[in-house]
Amino acid sequence: MDNGKLTGLISVDIRKAFDSIDHKILIRKMQEKFGVHSLELQWFQSYLSKRSQVCAVDGHTSLAREIVCGVPQGSILGPLLFLSYINDLPECLQNTTPGMYADDTQIYASSASFTELVTKLNEDLENRVKWLSQNKLQLHNKKTKVMFIGSPYNLKNKVGNDQVMINNKPVT
Repeated sequence: MDNGKLTGLISVDIRKAFDSIDHKILIRKMQEKFGVHSLELQWFQSYLSKRSQVCAVDGHTSLAREIVCGVPQGSILGPLLFLSYINDLPECLQNTTPGMYADDTQIYASSASFTELVTKLNEDLENRVKWLSQNKLQLHNKKTKVMFIGSPYNLKNKVGNDQVMINNKPVT
C-alpha cells in the first residue's frame, strides 16, 4: 500500500480435502519427494490400506466399506500425511505467493495495475486448478473468495472491471 500498489488475495478452499487424498499419489510423493523407502514406506502403505468404515443412522448400520482414499481424521498422522501430499503445491505458482496452513491456502500478488494484478491471480488460479486435478483434488468454487487490499484512494480509483475467474465464472 505504501508503494501505491494493490494486493489481491484469493482464499482457496479444497473440497473434502482430507477425505480426497489419493493413497497411490501420496505413497509416490513420499518416495520421490521425501526419500521414504523400504520398511518405512511399507509401514505407511500398511497404515493406509485395509481400513473400512460404516455409517449408523437411526439404529441402522451400513455394511463396512473399504476406504480407498483420504487420511484418517482425528489421528496424529492425518495432518502430516495431508501436508506431505500438498507440500509441492507452491511449485505450480508462477505469479503469486502462497500462504498455507493445513487445508487452508491463500495465494496473493501485488501490482500498481489492477489489470496486471487480476491477470497474475487468474493465471495462478488456473495453475492451481490444474495441480488440484493432477492430484485428484477439487476446488470448492463457492467457498473460494477474492479480496483486494489497498489504500482507499487506490481501491476507489484503480480497481476496474477485470474479474478473477474460475472455470469461466467470477470469484466473489
